[in-house]
Amino acid sequence: MGQAESIKYRTYAGFWEHLPENERLIVDILRQIILENLPEGCKEKFAWNVPCYYGKRMICIVWPASVPRGGIKNGVLLGFAHGNRLENVNGYIKSGTNRKIYYRVIRSVDDIDEREIKLLLMDALIVDKMF
Repeated sequence: MGQAESIKYRTYAGFWEHLPENERLIVDILRQIILENLPEGCKEKFAWNVPCYYGKRMICIVWPASVPRGGIKNGVLLGFAHGNRLENVNGYIKSGTNRKIYYRVIRSVDDIDEREIKLLLMDALIVDKMF
């Protein structure tokens, strides 16, 4: 087990401190969009050593490439836990090997489409209420 794998993040500040410079701004912007668009009662928790956002169940996850076991080599993965149930009319997120999780790998700030992310979050909240 490498040094990065032995660190267990419990707070956002501790997590952010260990991110490479190129991931920090992307993670901060995604987090801000998510927190501003989730209603009161939704929570940010750390699971798999990355920030996850929950309503009744997990809604979305932000997984930087520098955190092991994320499945990407660079950038920051924005994943939606029940992406297979989301409208995703513009195809902003795609499915991977897990048919329920849909995601987008963000490699630069320019890849962030706040409008699309807000639409997906609104849809994800509707799906979350069904559970």
